[in-house]
Amino acid sequence: MKNYAIILASGTGERSGLEIPKQFIKIGGKTVLEHTIKVFQNSRSIDEIIVVTHENYIDSVKTIAQNYDKVSLTIRGGKTRRESSFIGLNAIKDENAKVLIHDAVRPFISSKIIDECILALNKYKAVDVAITSADTIIKVDSENLIEDIPKRSLLRRGQTPQGFDLKTIKKAHELANQCNDLSVTDDCGLILKFNLCDVYVVNGDEFNIKITYPIDVAIADKLFQIKTSEISSSDFNNLKDKVIAVFGGYSGIGESIVENAKNIGAKLYPFSRRNGADVSQLSEVKQALESVYQKENRIDYIINTAGILNYGEIINRDIDDIKQEIETNYIGCINIAKASFEYLTKSKGGLLFFASSSYTRGRKNYAVYSSAKSAVVNFTQALAEEWEEYGIRVNAIVPERTATPMRYKNFGNEPKDSLLAPDIPAKMALATIISDLSGQVINVNRSQLSIEDV
Repeated sequence: MKNYAIILASGTGERSGLEIPKQFIKIGGKTVLEHTIKVFQNSRSIDEIIVVTHENYIDSVKTIAQNYDKVSLTIRGGKTRRESSFIGLNAIKDENAKVLIHDAVRPFISSKIIDECILALNKYKAVDVAITSADTIIKVDSENLIEDIPKRSLLRRGQTPQGFDLKTIKKAHELANQCNDLSVTDDCGLILKFNLCDVYVVNGDEFNIKITYPIDVAIADKLFQIKTSEISSSDFNNLKDKVIAVFGGYSGIGESIVENAKNIGAKLYPFSRRNGADVSQLSEVKQALESVYQKENRIDYIINTAGILNYGEIINRDIDDIKQEIETNYIGCINIAKASFEYLTKSKGGLLFFASSSYTRGRKNYAVYSSAKSAVVNFTQALAEEWEEYGIRVNAIVPERTATPMRYKNFGNEPKDSLLAPDIPAKMALATIISDLSGQVINVNRSQLSIEDV
């Protein structure tokens, strides 16, 4: 039985107050619709995608869809959401199938939610996605007076996708077509109105917002900036015989990456100022990578863990010291990117940078470090888009506080159990470079560790 995703992109944006429909607004370098399609494209649970859009945007959506091989159809929608949903369902020719119906303007849908919806459809014929409400919900009458305050613990805020057994949801729509006054606003509502089956609720996500108003666009833009991804499993055997260059490879996390990758059977080339590879000097970075290529005739992955942190108030710091920190932490990444391109284009490999949990907000006494790491994240996301057409993946690792010499130098001997062992972000780094991810920020902390080898 195949699993379909129907993405509803027929809205005209009347409520948004924007010049174009919100699904075609660009955020993070891509349209909202592209971001949404990409999640379903990358989901192992989805076999085919059908995009239903407004007739005025058919050609635009077809152009977008060319980049995603799971998109099997781009079709014209109806005047209402329900009509568009029914059109999408009728485009599925299989008699039996599982189908998820999703709003195009929810680009932060996660693979986890998709997987759980498909899994739930093994037991239930209809599935909704919802989150608990942090606010008290009130019911008012026509005079705007409170009529009731329902018990909050029983209330949920609905999201999409909604999932269904194909026959069941088609029957619901066919019954709806026979009604003259139907006030139901979504597909699960149809199931309940006609009492066709139980509707199971999968836990949603606060990040799975719907872009409706201009303020939502601003929020979404920020969410894309700080968005992080998780890696749940990895086959490290895929690293065997791969050629990996690691800048900052003689200390801390970089040293741990080198040791772990060597144990797997990869060919490792560590670099640092110790062997004449200062990342702030483009010529030295070029020379380092050229030396690897001359020996191996290929470079599969390049990782940069090189960084410095000089603690102190800006007013008390020397400007040359500040420049050195910026040149190492940020310009170093640019130098490595420029020097890496010719090799990674040939190998269709990956480039990995290291940021810091401080990138989301400037921190007192290490303003230069935290702002440089914020720049690294932005650079990673931009570079991933620039290099997508060349088949090069670019990502960033954001480790929790880790027990490294740099950490101890600035903060003293903190309790070991309060810090990550370097081995943990090292293994996550290796898992990231062999993944299909690109343009992603990978958080590494205790609450997210799920790789079996870690």
